[in-house]
Amino acid sequence: MRLQSVHTVTRNMDGAERFYRTVLDLAPSFRDEEHWCQFRLGDTGFALSSIGEAAPGASGSVAVFGTDDLDKAASRVTAAGGAVHGRRDMGSHGAVLNCADPEGNPFQIFARHAA
Repeated sequence: MRLQSVHTVTRNMDGAERFYRTVLDLAPSFRDEEHWCQFRLGDTGFALSSIGEAAPGASGSVAVFGTDDLDKAASRVTAAGGAVHGRRDMGSHGAVLNCADPEGNPFQIFARHAA
């Protein structure tokens, strides 16, 4: 078993694509009109789903993206219209930003502390 992808349900596909394109600094690998927008992150996908394409009642998942520079990531989030709600230090493990996209969908950005 492996993780195929994680998706966030959106009501505004064009706006969500612009936001995540800016935050992730990636172009989508696939777009199906207003239904689905897929980004490739290594071996895993992160996607945006229309309400009609999502699992019934979809809610509750939180995507966690990895970075080497949390300050730069926070700047990208706010510049793209999202919000950074705080930073949590996890000691020697690293730190995480708690964020939301312009529709209020939560996500996190994680960075390991330098060894």
